[in-house]
Parts: sequence; C-alpha cells; structure tokens
Amino acid sequence: MVSRKWIAGALAPVALAAAAAATTIVRPDRAVRVATGYVAHNVCSKTFVSGFDPQIVFAETIERDGIRRLRPLLRYHLDRTAKIVEASVAGLFASRAAFHEGFGCVMLLGPEQPYLLRSDIEALKKARTPPLLPEIAGPAVVEPSDPALKAALDHAFEEPEAPPLRRTKAVVVVRDDRVIAERYADGAGIDTPLLGFSMTKSVINALIGTMTEQGLVSPSIPAPIPEWRAASDPRREIEVEHLLRMTTGLALDETNSGFDPASQMLYLHNDMAGFAVQAPLVVPPGTRWVYSSPTTQVLARIIRDAVGGPEQTLAFAWRELFNPLGMRDVTLEFDGAGTLQASTYMLASARDWARFGLLYLHDGVLAGKRILHEDWVDFSAAATLDTDYGAGFWTNRSEHRFAKARVRLGVPRDAFFASGDLGQRVAIIPSQQMIVVRLGDATDPTGDMRGFARLVKEAIAATQQ
Repeated sequence: MVSRKWIAGALAPVALAAAAAATTIVRPDRAVRVATGYVAHNVCSKTFVSGFDPQIVFAETIERDGIRRLRPLLRYHLDRTAKIVEASVAGLFASRAAFHEGFGCVMLLGPEQPYLLRSDIEALKKARTPPLLPEIAGPAVVEPSDPALKAALDHAFEEPEAPPLRRTKAVVVVRDDRVIAERYADGAGIDTPLLGFSMTKSVINALIGTMTEQGLVSPSIPAPIPEWRAASDPRREIEVEHLLRMTTGLALDETNSGFDPASQMLYLHNDMAGFAVQAPLVVPPGTRWVYSSPTTQVLARIIRDAVGGPEQTLAFAWRELFNPLGMRDVTLEFDGAGTLQASTYMLASARDWARFGLLYLHDGVLAGKRILHEDWVDFSAAATLDTDYGAGFWTNRSEHRFAKARVRLGVPRDAFFASGDLGQRVAIIPSQQMIVVRLGDATDPTGDMRGFARLVKEAIAATQQ
C-alpha cells in the first residue's frame, strides 16, 4: 500500500503533467482541503461507526506525514447532535463529513446535498439461510493457549521506544477455519467495525468476481462506461481487467501529494467515478501499472449500474457476499452520488475481515457453492506486469523485489493479501491454511510491514511446533 502524504511529496511525473491537467488543477488550496477532508472523514467514521474517542482519533490522524506539517493549525469540531465533523486549518479551508446511520460518513461538498440511501440495513443483515461459512469463534475473545503464539501477539502490540508507532488495534489469527488467537486494543473488541482503507479494493474484487460467476460482467469485456464508447475515443479499449489491475493507461496516478487526482477525487468530488472517467489516456491500456484508487472507483460505478442502483448495490453485497460469509459488523460507505466508496471506506470487525479472507483461502467456494468465478482467486493473486500487485490484492507470487523481501522476512511465497493505509492487512496463506489480520494506525511509511511479517512468521512457527 502506498502511504499518503497529502500535502508534502512529489507531484505527478512531468511526462504526464499535461495530460493530467484535464483532471487535476495544481492549487495549494485544494491540497489543503484534501487534508481537512481526510481529517473530517476519518474522525467521523472512526467516531460514529467504530465508537472511538474523537480526540484520540484526531490526535492519531494528524500524526501522518504531510498532515503532521499542518498539525499546529489543524482544528476539528464534532457536533454529536447533527453528527457532523468539521476540520479546518486555523478556521480556513474547512471540510465537513456527516454520519448517516447504517451507512457511515459522507463528505458534505458545496451546496449539493449528497445522495442518502434508504435501505433497511437490519433487514439486509437478516439472511434467509444460514451462513455458508461455519462460525470461526465463540462469543469470547480467543486467548492463545500456546506461549509462542502469545508472544507473537505481544510483539504485534508492543511499541518502539520512538516513533513511528504501531498503534495496533486488532490482530486475528485463523488456522483451519478457526480463530486460534486474537487481541484488541483498549476501546476495540470482537464486534468493533474497523476502517480497512484500501482493503476495500479487495472487497470490490470479490463483488466483481461474484458478478462474473453470475454472468453480469467479465474481466475481458470493454469497461461499460458510456463516456468512453465513442468510436474515436481510445479509452474504449480499456477492459474491466485493466481497472482491476490498475493498468488502464489513464492519467490517474496516485502520487499522494494532495494535488493528484486520487486525493482530490476522495475529498473534493461528490461523484467520484464521474470525476475519474473524465481522465485522458496517456499510454495504451495494459502497458503500464500505477497505483490508482480512481480505477477502483470506476469499478464501483460498473457494479452500481449492473445491479440497478445504490440500494441494489448494498443489497447485492449483503446477499451475495457478507451474509454467506457470516460477516455481521460491516459498514459500507457511499459517495455523494450514491456510488459505493470503493477505494477506501469499508469498515468491518477484525473477525469479519478474517471471514472475508477465508473466501479466498477456499478458492471462492463455501459449503460446495461457488461464490467467486472459477480460477478467480488465482487470477487475483497473479502478479500484474512486473509488479507485486495482482488484481485488488498484493501478492508474493511475483519476482518483484518487494515480494522477494517479504518472503525473506517470513511471509510464504504463496501468500497474497488485502492491504490498506496505516498497515491494515489480511494475509491469505494457502500453504498454511491460515489467515492473519492486523488492523491499526501505523504511521511507518510501509505500514509496519516488518512488524506484520514478523507476526505472520511467528504465527506459522507457533502452529508447527
């Protein structure tokens, strides 16, 4: 996962600057609004959905690179009655996010009111049939019985003497479909929804995989985007797979500067996909990989249009994915246009994130029913071009130096993982029949990859004694 340096950092490559101008305007005020938008949205989600203390959330949020430089001037105000969070820099460049019960938080941008879903969330959670995945643990926290496994959790939660801190919120280790160890920080528990950041992209992969199994879409078809369908438009060659693998060739590079289209899409635009699809093509599709949240947001619009709208998207996710997996403590957030906020904002309990990983550990089949299309898991874990990125997942099944480094640190070669900002990870390790989940707020630029690799390595060693 590329760390976000919202204010400081390099701009998009010079070679792409002219093309990117169609989607990005380099203005300092917009970069600062990205920062205040990030603070407002995350304080909103972590306070009203996760139930954390907003002062602690704010203090942890402004410790990020880039945002840290604005720390002396950053302010926030939380209105518990209206359930709105406002963040500003010394009263200027204010951004606001509002909580909508059952649907998390949405940015309030300009005079336009955001689309608010009307679905009955509790009704959607009441599955007509029992989950296809058996229960992975009882109602109590599973304390590790093995001293070596306990030590692995100790190491995952211990803090270094000096920053960057780990701020681990939850760890869950699953072996042979049962939780064998878990631990939570103060204020979190087995049913606390925790923000997954870009692990949400892996959930989008699952929804596309499910839709592919049902014949609603296919990775090999041209992306069904009306804005790209003109005979003279080179973007008509972009396929769904290019979106999944972030090889569209569009000027949507995620440079984490606050000026880049990914940052501005997330915090300055109600219709995020509508913004993303305007980007011009800069290289032929399939020839260049670059990390890009907007490409996943375009997939979210494809999902929305294929199933019939915002409410139908939510119903599809619960009926076809969450309920079969027995996921209970999930919140999906939507943008102001009613499109799933696909790149960043899904919250789920650590156990639910583990259940999600088990879908891939079982090759997309639960209780004999195929959920994901045949070969979808191998497709998702296969490296893209010469990178260590698959299709919505990062992968060790690659010759890339980062993949090899993770293997040297003890993460098995066959592992692949969902990954999100600040060290959110769900590792899927078929050779060990193991899932390892880590959630927290690590400000290390790598999301404390070394700490996560140590957790995986020690968890494997403990089960092999």
